[in-house]
Amino acid sequence: MKILVSVKRVVDYNVRIRVKPDGSGVVTDGVKMSMNPFDEIAMEQAMRLKEAGTAEEVVAVTIGSDKSQEQLRTALAFGADRAVHVHTDEEVQPLYAARILAALAHKEQPRLFLMGKQAIDDDNNQTGQMTAALLGWPQATFASKLELDGDSARVTREIDAGLETLEVDLPAVVTTDLRLNEPRYLKLPNIMKAKRKPVETLSPGDLGAEPAAALKVTHTAPPPTREAGVMVKSVDELVGKLKEKGLL
Repeated sequence: MKILVSVKRVVDYNVRIRVKPDGSGVVTDGVKMSMNPFDEIAMEQAMRLKEAGTAEEVVAVTIGSDKSQEQLRTALAFGADRAVHVHTDEEVQPLYAARILAALAHKEQPRLFLMGKQAIDDDNNQTGQMTAALLGWPQATFASKLELDGDSARVTREIDAGLETLEVDLPAVVTTDLRLNEPRYLKLPNIMKAKRKPVETLSPGDLGAEPAAALKVTHTAPPPTREAGVMVKSVDELVGKLKEKGLL
């Protein structure tokens, strides 16, 4: 079984996001970048399946500029067998990303396509679903548990009412949630070895992926400053404060 895993370069989750003075986006110059945390979970799950003997090959893929190869090196340090970089300097929004990933899936023919449920930079939560639709494959999103059995996958996912278990035929697209696993700590020898491994570079044109109409961001603004809390001495005072604010 071959598993394809998509990874994305995003601002590290520990970094405090700052909006550019002109409101055209967020500051990325000099900011630490890393692999999207949900994609790390997808990568970890792929490696666990390989270590269990369920999968024979794990292929990591990313879309973006030359700097995105850093995240592919991280995937190789996890233990991925191969890495594919679809190079583009354009902004890649969900539909265009889905077209590229679907084209790559046609080329690689994996039995399982693992993705993070969303990227923490835009929180769109669309690429996995769009990729499955373009491929015509079953999909199971927000996986908190994944079991493979022959030609099918059993996926447990968290919903408002509790847990839901789906069974889908393979090949399929599965997007990963936080509680699926805890990604491993990468050891220095593996990181050093990953720097020497080859990375296959393609362009969207090589895959026949057509650009999609992009959404235009007109303005970016930070959230309003949160008001300081007020300490109250009794329930009556609390009720009074809530009435003053029109909340009761």
